Amino acid sequence: MNLVYGNASVFKKFVEGISVLVDEAEFVVDANGLSLKATDASQISLVDFVLPKKAFKVFDFHELVKLGVDLNYFSQVMSRAKANDSLALAIGNDNSKLSVIFAGGSKRTFSIPLLNLGGADLPMPRIDFDSEVKIMAGALQDSFKDAALISTHVVLSVENDSFVVKANSSKGNVENVYAQKDEQMVSLKAGEETRAMFPLDYLSNIVKAASSDTEVLVKLKSNAPVEISYSVGEGKLTYFLAPRIESD
Repeated sequence: MNLVYGNASVFKKFVEGISVLVDEAEFVVDANGLSLKATDASQISLVDFVLPKKAFKVFDFHELVKLGVDLNYFSQVMSRAKANDSLALAIGNDNSKLSVIFAGGSKRTFSIPLLNLGGADLPMPRIDFDSEVKIMAGALQDSFKDAALISTHVVLSVENDSFVVKANSSKGNVENVYAQKDEQMVSLKAGEETRAMFPLDYLSNIVKAASSDTEVLVKLKSNAPVEISYSVGEGKLTYFLAPRIESD
C-alpha cells in the first residue's frame, strides 16, 4: 500500500479532528478511498471520516487494508508537517508499521507501530431530524467559548426561526441567537422547534478542526443525538453526540 496526499497540513487537520475524541482507531483503505469510523471511550460520541480516492495524488493498494493507530501519537507525528510538505503513507511487507513520510524541503520518514484493534463495523445512527442549521464554524466556536464561562453543558435549540446556543448555571447565563438574516447563518430549515443539551467540551472539540470560515451543518431533534458535519479540504468529518437529558 502506498498513498500520497498533496497537502500534509490539511491531513494534519483530519487527524486532529478525530484524535480530539478518539484515542485508538482503524483507518480503512479500500477502493473508495480512506475512511475511519469510531466512538470515544465513553461511547457518547461517534466520528465518521471520509477522504475519497480522487483526493490522493497516488492511491496504490491491492486489497482492503486496516491501519490501527494510536491517534494521539499519530497527531503528534502529523504536527511535524511543514507548510509545503506532501504526505505519503505506506506499510512494509510485515504489516507491523506505518511509514509516515513528509516530502518538501527534505524527506522525513516516521515509522509508527500498527495496532491490531479488531473492531466491528459501527452502524451509523438513523435519526429523523426536525431541524437543520448551516452556520459558519467561527460562530459556533465563539458561542462555545462564551458558554464555557458559564457552564460545562450547553443547550442547542431552534426556536422562532433562529438557532440558539445557551448556557445556565449559578454563575449566570448566556444566550447567543442567530437569526436567518444574520451574517454567520447560511441556512435554517425547521420542521418544528427543537431543544437538546450537550456536554460543552465535546462540542468544542468537534468543531476544533474547522477554520472559522467553514460551513458547518448541524442537525437537531429534541432530546436526541446531534449530527455535526463539515468539510476540511476534500475530506469530510461527521460527528454524532448523545444528549444529556435535562432535569426538570
